[in-house]
Amino acid sequence: MNTTVLLVKNMVCQRCIMAVEAILQSEKIPFHKVVFGEIHLIDVLNEDQKERLKTKLSAIGFELIDNHTSGLIEKIKQLVIKRARNEMDSTENKTKLSIYLSDEIHLEYTYLSSLFSAIEGRTIENYFIEQRIEKAKELLVYDQLSLSEIAFQLEYSSVAHLSTQFKKITGLTPTYFKELGTSKRKALDEV
Repeated sequence: MNTTVLLVKNMVCQRCIMAVEAILQSEKIPFHKVVFGEIHLIDVLNEDQKERLKTKLSAIGFELIDNHTSGLIEKIKQLVIKRARNEMDSTENKTKLSIYLSDEIHLEYTYLSSLFSAIEGRTIENYFIEQRIEKAKELLVYDQLSLSEIAFQLEYSSVAHLSTQFKKITGLTPTYFKELGTSKRKALDEV
């Protein structure tokens, strides 16, 4: 089976996938599947279809990625988000982040790291920490887990470690953040 893969920037949740699928269906563009950051098409798009798709994606905050470097950065981000939010099987989660990224992308981590830093102006590790803190914020706002349960779920070594990183990133303690509620949360594509 021959497929064409288009890369899409800012696809960070299941609703994003559903929104992109709806656009593809409305434009009558046949596809195999849509996953985080990728559209797997059955056929290559003609220029008119591609422009209409770009316009519709742009209208809801997505961007079709045309060059290899941008695509690679977006793939790194998608994998880091998946890892930071603990949305993978336990064997993948036990692997170091650097090894996980190298295995998934099939490139040396030193190359990925330097490319990411040059383009994004921050390290992959900092991006990973920011994503974990966003997930912690989400869990704090839901108010269903204790801080120690959140630390365990996000695989922090201790509550103190989570609290220290949380305060470093947000300027607030987790407890104070919880009192403030949702006003300090960010959308994942803004992290």
